[in-house]
Amino acid sequence: MIDYNFTSAMTTLTANSYRFNHWAKNELISWGIDNQYVDVLTLIIDSSILILVSLLVDFMARKLIMRLVERFVKRSKNDWDDVFYEKRVFLGLSHILPAFIIYYTADYILADYPEFKTFISKALILYVIFILMLVVDRTIKALNHIALSRAYFEGKPVSSFFQLLAILNYVIGIVLLLSQIIGKSPLAFLGAFGAGAAIFLLVFKDTILGLVASIQVSVNDMVRINDWITMEKYGADGDVIEINLTTVKVQNWDKTITTIPTYALVSDSFKNWRGMTSLGVRRIKRSLLIDLKSIRFADEELLKSLSQVEFVSTYITERKLEIDNYNTEHKVNNSTKVNGRNMTNLGIFRAYATEYIRKHPDIAASETLMVRQMQPTEKGLPLEIYCFSSNIEWVTYESIMSDIFDHLISSINQFDLNLYQSPSGTDLQNMASSLSISPSSSDIK
Repeated sequence: MIDYNFTSAMTTLTANSYRFNHWAKNELISWGIDNQYVDVLTLIIDSSILILVSLLVDFMARKLIMRLVERFVKRSKNDWDDVFYEKRVFLGLSHILPAFIIYYTADYILADYPEFKTFISKALILYVIFILMLVVDRTIKALNHIALSRAYFEGKPVSSFFQLLAILNYVIGIVLLLSQIIGKSPLAFLGAFGAGAAIFLLVFKDTILGLVASIQVSVNDMVRINDWITMEKYGADGDVIEINLTTVKVQNWDKTITTIPTYALVSDSFKNWRGMTSLGVRRIKRSLLIDLKSIRFADEELLKSLSQVEFVSTYITERKLEIDNYNTEHKVNNSTKVNGRNMTNLGIFRAYATEYIRKHPDIAASETLMVRQMQPTEKGLPLEIYCFSSNIEWVTYESIMSDIFDHLISSINQFDLNLYQSPSGTDLQNMASSLSISPSSSDIK
């Protein structure tokens, strides 16, 4: 019904234009104008009036119709039509109506100028294709905006797929434009691309690789927007702020932006910290270097002193009872500490550090927690603290870790343990002073 009414309206309009065309021509002849100028002047008059009418229709479409659309959008409870209005999808469609008026009227106004009529018709078709291409592009952008605002697509690289649709839209639009200009079928025009497929793949290599990578990233849920990733090869260490068809943008902690090719997320290795953020815990893994010479068996004096320490008092009592029972049962000679089982100052400190960390209010007790010895090195025995902070915010996390190690470093002397530290210039000066040696240039040599 709508198509019939539109066709009828166009037929009536063109018929009126045809009558108007003859009226203008007859009027000019009645004025005594030479016949060789009448056709040209008639064409100029008809074209001018048609252009004015088209501009008027375009103005009405943009002002009156768009005003009605705006009112409808504001009253609608849906949000998608608001996005379509903001992206000017409806405004683009309003520019097509004047082109239809000119196209259907040109057959009568330019009846005596078939070549010019063909040129105008082709130009109008090109104009409509171009407008439709822009409308589709705006529609894709609107759909992308709507998808990014939905919780279901949160963090997913949906922009890559909409960018692919935008590329397809422009490719199809350009093919249709060229086919109209050349005058060949779009299918025949596309067939010509087969010969240049190698060049096409070379030119759009990054786009094709990015498309494949985007699909893999999305299907395998490897990266989402706002994920914290680390990729040392590209110097990236921060939050993902954008994922598109060819690149991934990472805002580093120093506020710089690192751009990574999308396909690098599939071809290269990277670290995604999403598991940490989703669980709400952050790992603490740092070592204290214990001086090997300070590690010894705990004597009675040390045990008596450490029994006053709240976190290990129960441990010392129970451990001492266990060891005494073992040594008695196995008739161990207690004349030397090497025989049987005995507590060490390092073992007591490990128990103290473990209990202190477990009772810390900012440590996740449900996660792995341990104080373990690592392989001894020339710099001492690494005593590693392994646990998880219950606060993942960077500044707070660093403060929690610093507080823990401040306390442990300050407490270690209570266990007759020393931390390893390379000799500094001050240490060498103190050593020289204690030996009453005055450093000189000859001594240095």
